[in-house]
Amino acid sequence: MIATAGRRAASRTTGVALRLAVLFAWMAAAGYLLLAAGVLGTGGYQPEPGGEGIVVVAAVGYAVGGALVLLRRRWLWIVGAVLNALVMLMFFSAYASDPSVLLSAGGLATKVAQISLEATLLVLILQRR
Repeated sequence: MIATAGRRAASRTTGVALRLAVLFAWMAAAGYLLLAAGVLGTGGYQPEPGGEGIVVVAAVGYAVGGALVLLRRRWLWIVGAVLNALVMLMFFSAYASDPSVLLSAGGLATKVAQISLEATLLVLILQRR
């Protein structure tokens, strides 16, 4: 009886974490699309004309990644967490000395979603041990 209740609670937690991971991934995708459209600013960073392609690719990657979370494959969560961490590492490495980019609307919107996604993916990964 107790074991069944524990499994049900874990299953509920997994369900909530799955939905949150999808939400955060799609929020990151939306943030990148808003960056590409010029709606969100990037502080002192001036993108080159036609340079929106990489931002759109990032948006598509997060949108697809959010959908893949629902497949409930631990190895996909691990790959997603590693790729997401690399994206954040590259961003923070590139703009660590430029707070106007780090604290811009685009920087904050995407990084809050990405950090939340990372935490949720780690919960999913560690819960499925």
